[in-house]
Amino acid sequence: MQAGMSTEFSSLTINTSIQICSFAQELRHKPVGTKPVRLFTDEDLAKYHGQEDGQPIYMAVKGVVFDVSSGKDFYGKDAPYNALVGKDSTRAVAKMSLEPDDLTFDTSGLTEEQMKSLEDIFINVYKAKYPIVGYTSRRILNEDGTPDKNFKPEDQPNFTIKDEF
Repeated sequence: MQAGMSTEFSSLTINTSIQICSFAQELRHKPVGTKPVRLFTDEDLAKYHGQEDGQPIYMAVKGVVFDVSSGKDFYGKDAPYNALVGKDSTRAVAKMSLEPDDLTFDTSGLTEEQMKSLEDIFINVYKAKYPIVGYTSRRILNEDGTPDKNFKPEDQPNFTIKDEF
């Protein structure tokens, strides 16, 4: 009887060890509580415009897409900053503007002061308060959808793998 218990115990130990190793392998490749990062085209991002109850509200700043749903009072339907959502509003954030012409990713022609303001708001408001859910596709793809071979994460402002992925 003792030998039978020993065999049963060994079998249980081996099965438990295999299960633990399998679970550890899963954790190594997919940390608990993380969601995959995704790329958003302009059309994809436009779906998260804050006009529908129960839908997430997304906006991009500097090509980083944030879930601003927790700020529904600011970004939701009929809210003061709803014009900024569903798109990359980098220029508008830099200029603190809600003008239709400023609701774009284009930062050309911004002053040094506006660029500093953009950086401050990007870090101290958006990155500090809202989860990152992805990136705009133009950040790493060419206009035709092919990968930009010149894209290097380490050369991108505020594209730090440690902080954003």
